[in-house]
Amino acid sequence: MAKSTSGKWVSRVGAAGGGKTYQKTRPGNFYGALVVIVVLGIVLTVYSRYEYQNPVKKHTTTVQPVIGSVLYAALSVQACGSNLPYLNTDPSFKGGFLVGPDNVIRLSPVSSAEAGANATLKTFAAEYFGLVASSTELAVPTKTGTKDPATTYKNGEACPAKTKYAGKKGKVVYAYWTSFGQKTPTLTTNPAKIKFVADLRVTMAFEPTGVTPRAPAKATVDEMVLAATTPTTTTTLPTATTTTLPSGTTTTAPASSTTTTAGTTTTTKG
Repeated sequence: MAKSTSGKWVSRVGAAGGGKTYQKTRPGNFYGALVVIVVLGIVLTVYSRYEYQNPVKKHTTTVQPVIGSVLYAALSVQACGSNLPYLNTDPSFKGGFLVGPDNVIRLSPVSSAEAGANATLKTFAAEYFGLVASSTELAVPTKTGTKDPATTYKNGEACPAKTKYAGKKGKVVYAYWTSFGQKTPTLTTNPAKIKFVADLRVTMAFEPTGVTPRAPAKATVDEMVLAATTPTTTTTLPTATTTTLPSGTTTTAPASSTTTTAGTTTTTKG
């Protein structure tokens, strides 16, 4: 069968590599796309190599207080309009929270359980033997750490007789001030929300609705400020100097001690 005219035309076009219009446009579009692909490939390769050799360092924010740091806070415990006695001091306690003689809390975290976001009033209460501080109960123990019914308060109970609010039902509330410029306290029923910071003043209280707990006593606040601003004093134990004379006798010079306070060094002969 003879080939048709149209078939011959198609054969000629195919042999010639396409029509004239196609031959003119193919080099620009085709080779231009190849150049773009090659350039992008090189750029991506160089960028990937740079990212591999120069990894971005992640910046982490350290939440204060950290282990080994020191913070002081002023504490008050109140019930039915009256201040309760200061908490008992236990210098032998090895935890991060230590209560001083004037109800000043010294916090120096010794583990992650006391540091950072865990440095809260809830953690302090959990470490202080016999103390209960929750959203529904406030219980101050005796000096031996046993529970004292006279200083145990639960939501809905009435204030005892002979107190300022005798007969009125009270509830547990916590008031705190995070700076000396703060006049009105922040109130909460959750001790876990009270985080230890510098110059913290905090009051644990059991009061009738509408009664705002008072700030810690001035004596406690003054002691807190003094503790926070007093420089650390380092004392070097006395040392003795021994000199041997030509005759063979030995003479020992008086011992001296060195005390360093706030950058000043004083040497005293014994």
